[in-house]
Amino acid sequence: MSPTITEVDVYDIRFPTSEQLDGSDAMNPDPDYSAAYVVLRTDSPDGLAGYGLCFTIGRGNDVVAAAISTLRPYVVGRPVDSVTGDLGAFYRLLTHDSQLRWLGPEKGVMHMAAGAVVNAAWDLAAREAGKPVWDLLASMSPDQLVDLVDFRYLSDALTRDEALDILRRAEPGRAARAEELRRDGYPAYTTEPGWLGYSDEKLTRLAKEAIAAGFQQIKLKVGADLGDDIRRMRLARAAVGPDIRIAVDANQRWDVAEAVEWMQALAPYDPYWIEEPTSPDDVLAHAAVRAGQPIKVATGEHVANRVVFKQLLQAGAVDFVQIDAARVAGVNENIAILLLAAKFGVPVCPHAGGVGLCELVQHLAMFDYVAVSGSLDDRVIEYVPHLHEHFTDPVVMENGRYQAPSAPGFSARMVPETLAAYRFPDGPVWQERQEMTR
Repeated sequence: MSPTITEVDVYDIRFPTSEQLDGSDAMNPDPDYSAAYVVLRTDSPDGLAGYGLCFTIGRGNDVVAAAISTLRPYVVGRPVDSVTGDLGAFYRLLTHDSQLRWLGPEKGVMHMAAGAVVNAAWDLAAREAGKPVWDLLASMSPDQLVDLVDFRYLSDALTRDEALDILRRAEPGRAARAEELRRDGYPAYTTEPGWLGYSDEKLTRLAKEAIAAGFQQIKLKVGADLGDDIRRMRLARAAVGPDIRIAVDANQRWDVAEAVEWMQALAPYDPYWIEEPTSPDDVLAHAAVRAGQPIKVATGEHVANRVVFKQLLQAGAVDFVQIDAARVAGVNENIAILLLAAKFGVPVCPHAGGVGLCELVQHLAMFDYVAVSGSLDDRVIEYVPHLHEHFTDPVVMENGRYQAPSAPGFSARMVPETLAAYRFPDGPVWQERQEMTR
């Protein structure tokens, strides 16, 4: 008999990162990194459970937690094998409820909430199988993988048969690439030096430390003041030399003309890409920015769903696709986006940082290398060294590369002490801050 999912526990977990300006950028000056954290409890005697999360930056985390709770009727009481045995059907069940879907459709808080539960289900499946998620995915057949994808709205750009062809072409080298990941890891870049609230001295010091740690690319936040950005780019370039890539990220700050002007001014310092130059929903604006200045364009962390990614690729609007593990509806939709990127020949460089995003997205990038794209060319995963200590299986970084996870699951489980201390608003960390402000 399969165990049964008995509860969907939801936690509002927040960290006061705004106090040190960790994560600060031109659009988000004072984030408190947060997670609407999900646990799928079961009645299995061995304590089998699945863990997932949705990342936010503070206020509104409770809104996502409430949205997750509306999905309980679709989860509680289901046999585990009815979920883990058909994760494509489970994904569609959560995203196709007609009344909840009205709140998107397939975008925004409700879609992110579905993603948190879908990701927890993948964690549950991987723990049940005794494999990390990247390896579980990479061991599935092409037919099994395409069954995970919702091709509705995609077939004008990617058909099921085309997706099968992509996956079948990658099959012969899977084992060798998986072994390579276990041996060498996956290349990363770091945003650690580049938060907008950091001083020039801190920027310079952290940039030099990043290169000493083996990173071949760093990223700076830009977009608040052009003079400041020119100065900071000049300092960063002097710190790392001419051969290290420096990406820049405007976090949606600009209109098209402003983005073009700004990047023309920064171009002498050889930025590698401009990330999120304008609204994440504006496909044509991204295309205009790409055409209007010399720097490559990247976006994706706020792209709402597979349909917008499809349009960005159809319009030739991006040079790099940046998937996010917790923005769209979880693993299944990210597989669709990876397949779209492979069809159009655009490299995927995932967004990470936040709470648990590094832990999650490493699995998706490694699966992409093993079973979809088969390539590491121009591919890197973002890395930020914040808050990993709160997870039971944190990322391992060596010489600027993510080491392949070996523990079963999606690396999403938080330690119990964190749930107790940082639960909002009644955990002791937040109670203490409330006392200080009275």
